[in-house]
Order: sequence, then structure tokens, then C-alpha cells
Amino acid sequence: MPLNTIEAITTRYSCRDFLDRMPSDDDLQTITDAAIASPSAMNRQPWQIILVKDRALIDALDKAGMEGLAALPDRSTFERIQSRGGKLFYNAPCMIVIALDTATPSGYEHIDCGIATQNIALAATSLGINSLICGLFKFAFTDEDTADEFKRRLNFHDAFEVGIAVLLGYGTHAGRKDPHDLDRSKVTRV
Repeated sequence: MPLNTIEAITTRYSCRDFLDRMPSDDDLQTITDAAIASPSAMNRQPWQIILVKDRALIDALDKAGMEGLAALPDRSTFERIQSRGGKLFYNAPCMIVIALDTATPSGYEHIDCGIATQNIALAATSLGINSLICGLFKFAFTDEDTADEFKRRLNFHDAFEVGIAVLLGYGTHAGRKDPHDLDRSKVTRV
């Protein structure tokens, strides 16, 4: 039985240990529907939601992303990923990539992308599917030639750019961290 919204919000965590088990097509359809149901500024819907199940493509993106991280002057992020198994996408069997329309910017594209991302993560959690919101996905697009090839393989619309990815699958729960404690000092009441 799916979790209610508050349960999904309070139990969602960033999974970094995926099993090689693909979510069902019905569940993935529900999750992508949740993404496109997201509100957006002026209802412009400045996104392209790309469901990626192609293992070879995910592995190629992972390799390019690790190469992009390794090339940074500060290698701390690269080293952290290496210490967690050396896979940027933690062997997730699938992901949803959000590409953003940059041809007609409204100034709200990144906010709209964040809202869609949260809908994806919460929908997945409600269905018992683990997720990781992966901002480091953009490092797979560091090399311009490789970036163009990935955009082609991902079927990016013209003038669309990398937004973010959400990794999806079922976690092994090895080394799982519980969701963070609520810090109510972050709330001000007036």
C-alpha cells in the first residue's frame, strides 16, 4: 500500500546502494506522471522528463561523470564517491533526467526543476522505491563533445540543457542513513 504524503516526506532518504532490480513499468509511469503534474511558473512546464533504463547509457554517463569529477582542482567529491564504491550513480537500474528549456527562459526554470524533482522522489518513496537526487549528474556533461553525444542519446529537445537526475531503484539498505532529524530552530514564527 502506498505511503501517504507525510510518510513519504519523513521517510525518504538518499539511497546510495541500489540492487540490480528494475521498478515496474506501471510504477515508473506513476513516477513520471508525478513529475509532469508538478506546478511551474506561469504553467510553462520548462522541462523534458527523460526516463532512462538503458544500462549501457547509464554506465557511460557514470564513467563520464567520474572523469568530470576527477578533473576538478578540488578532488574531495571524487574521493568521497570513490570511497563509496566509485560509482556516481551507485548502480541504480534507472534514472529520470530532467532537461530544461533554455531557449525561452523565464527565470524560474531551476525552481520548476526542483519542484518536479521533489515530486519524483516523493512519488517513488510512496511506492516503496528508493531514490537519490543527483546534482552531480551534470559532471557527465563536462566534456563538450561527450555532452553533445549524451544529449543525442538521451533525445534532448533542441535548446534544452542539463537540469538534474533522480536515480531510482531498490536499495540494499547496507550503510543506510536514516533521514535527518528535524531542526525546528530553522523555523521562525512571527
